[in-house]
Amino acid sequence: MNNIITGGFTSTLQAADKFGKNRSAEASNQNIGMSFQDILAKQKSIAEIVDETAQSGVKFSKHADMRLKQRDITLTDEQLSRLNVGTQKAGLKGIKESLVIMDDLAFIVNTQNNTVVTAMDKNNNEENIFTNIDGAVII
Repeated sequence: MNNIITGGFTSTLQAADKFGKNRSAEASNQNIGMSFQDILAKQKSIAEIVDETAQSGVKFSKHADMRLKQRDITLTDEQLSRLNVGTQKAGLKGIKESLVIMDDLAFIVNTQNNTVVTAMDKNNNEENIFTNIDGAVII
């Protein structure tokens, strides 16, 4: 019974030796000699990730482009930047289909594809009903 629980190993050194061989030499030596603080400093913060991905910018689907034109919605650079940040924040929280509300505008964004699916302003959404979303960001 003890062999089932321990996997047949009598020490942690045996287990480390057995499973450590599967790691590449580069991966196992990558952080040798580095302090925990150094390793932690190499990791990116959520703010850095949001900033990097926001710079790549959201895309607009054909449908969203059509809605922007029909509804005479034009975005300033500042609004586009805020839309990017809101989209990335939603994605980091695990939201796949997000409602992003900004100023008097609302956008449905697929965060996995970084694509705005549709857009509307306060004049075009009389019922204030949004479907097929799993989260919302107000920026």
